Amino acid sequence: MDLAALVTWVLTASAGLYLLVVWIVNGGGLRGQATKVTRFPVAVLVGHPSAAVVGLAVWIGYLWSGAAALAWTAFGALLVTIVQGVLLFTRWLVGRGGRHARGIEQPFPAVAVIAHGVVAATTLVLVLVTAILATRH
Repeated sequence: MDLAALVTWVLTASAGLYLLVVWIVNGGGLRGQATKVTRFPVAVLVGHPSAAVVGLAVWIGYLWSGAAALAWTAFGALLVTIVQGVLLFTRWLVGRGGRHARGIEQPFPAVAVIAHGVVAATTLVLVLVTAILATRH
């Protein structure tokens, strides 16, 4: 299960990297965002991938060492990442279907956004179960 979590984490990161490239190619950037309502908060734009990368590094450390504390630390980083991801997702939804100005986040393919979220949720469950099992040993 721990390797399955690694695989889903890497798949999630790959989908996130794809979304980042789509965003940048379509004029994305911290200054090129639309109106205030649909604008992605800078702290979340930076924090979401940063927390994900840190969590993945800690997860790899867990796989290498087997230390339950590292599994729980990776889970905590993943929780932070997912909370920030939900914030980005809600902003994307407002811009997509709301009455507010449509920003550069609109080119995001819905399938990629949904796949990113579903695989992230799967990763969260796998990491949680693995951390629980690691604590019992």
